Amino acid sequence: MTPRGAFPRPGSPAAAYALAIALALAFAPAHAAAQEPAPTTPPARDLRISAIIDAVSADRIEADIRTLVGFGTRHTLSDTLSETRGIGAARRWIHAELEAISAACGGCLEVEYQRYRVEGNPRSRIREDSWVVSVTATLRGTEHPDRYLVMSGDIDSRVSDALDATSESPGANDNASGVAGVLEAARVLTRYRFEKSIVFAALAGEEQGLFGGRHLAEKAREEGWLIEAVLNNDMIGNIAGIDGVVDNTSFRVFSEPRPPTEDDAVWRAIRFYGGEVDGPSRQVARYVARITDEYFRNLDAMMIYRLDRFGRGGHHRPFNDEGFPGVRIMETHEHYDRQHQDLRTEDGVAYGDVIDYVDFDYARKLTGVNAAVLAALAWAPPPPANVEISGAVRPSARLEWDAHRADDLAGFKVYWRLTTAPQWTDWVFVPWNGQQEMAHVMENLVIDNYLFGVAAVDAEGHESVVQFPTPGR
Repeated sequence: MTPRGAFPRPGSPAAAYALAIALALAFAPAHAAAQEPAPTTPPARDLRISAIIDAVSADRIEADIRTLVGFGTRHTLSDTLSETRGIGAARRWIHAELEAISAACGGCLEVEYQRYRVEGNPRSRIREDSWVVSVTATLRGTEHPDRYLVMSGDIDSRVSDALDATSESPGANDNASGVAGVLEAARVLTRYRFEKSIVFAALAGEEQGLFGGRHLAEKAREEGWLIEAVLNNDMIGNIAGIDGVVDNTSFRVFSEPRPPTEDDAVWRAIRFYGGEVDGPSRQVARYVARITDEYFRNLDAMMIYRLDRFGRGGHHRPFNDEGFPGVRIMETHEHYDRQHQDLRTEDGVAYGDVIDYVDFDYARKLTGVNAAVLAALAWAPPPPANVEISGAVRPSARLEWDAHRADDLAGFKVYWRLTTAPQWTDWVFVPWNGQQEMAHVMENLVIDNYLFGVAAVDAEGHESVVQFPTPGR
């Protein structure tokens, strides 16, 4: 990416575009420059986001993980009546913790149980009719309350047998770490007010079939939520992999290439116009990587071009199934002896997901990434709509889009990259002219060789997720 004030690298698309602009200005009438001063690009960073990251506490995350582990098992079908053991005690504690966070911010959170009755099936992981109960807390947006961002973690745990609801199942990393991250993000972000709504979700039933996420995704669809991003956190506390690598400087972001809800007509258009790896979830993944690069030192987001790990699943998938953009955030190196295992020692090898293997500072880093991304998106203006592109057999690409009016909308960034580049590499700022219909022509950039997208930007530099042009339009 070419930031404000930096010189584009020689030979890059940015350099070619900058040269074209320079030549145009050099031969323009002198009075033109006086009448049309160069637009001021909004700043790249917000100091409040840095403060949000610094406020995340490893000690509080550790305390929350220890509390969740202390319930013995959080299996979806475990005890619901005990005050000290089982999934019922765990979800009531999470609900009480979110209520306490809400009280500290003057009642700013709407804390709810999300109940979902699952019909039993002798061939499934829920054999008898059962209630799956998640907990959510919504921080309502001030300007765009109908636009949502979701951060989730999974309450439930399991051992080797997915139907074993009574054995000790600490689930320290999988996934007490994710729930602790959700709680800590809620503590930190409720100190601020945001233009969009943020939902902090502790979802149940993940190990039995992604039931908690499925219920919340269906609720969002039925109620017409405009979800801009789902950040699913599943195992964010382990740094030692079964491959022998110890790494606390990277994490993975899994994202699907295109939504499964797209019809055959869209895929036919993609074949001719491109965009195979540019669906909404993939743009969210790129956003996570960009925020990490912007605000973190010695931490890299590894973008994984898969829906999830090979042949496996997570709680972002039900949202993807409903057409909502969502990604999975997790550690880079998993240790399979420490997940979905009975507590035991065999041939000198210790098995089980116990708290001794959780790195609380690493969980703090990944929680900080979530909080930073949520804040940046919740403060950003709504993304542009109806982005279209044209430019076949021309030495230029023309983009058109509709602007969503917002109090602090400053303009738009038109991004571009080579078709083989995984990330957006270059951009130009286009100031908002007050009109709904916007357009910009990328002179001397042949449309065949590049991919393009548009993001909305406010006066403080907060950006929406990049919107890829609708294929074929």
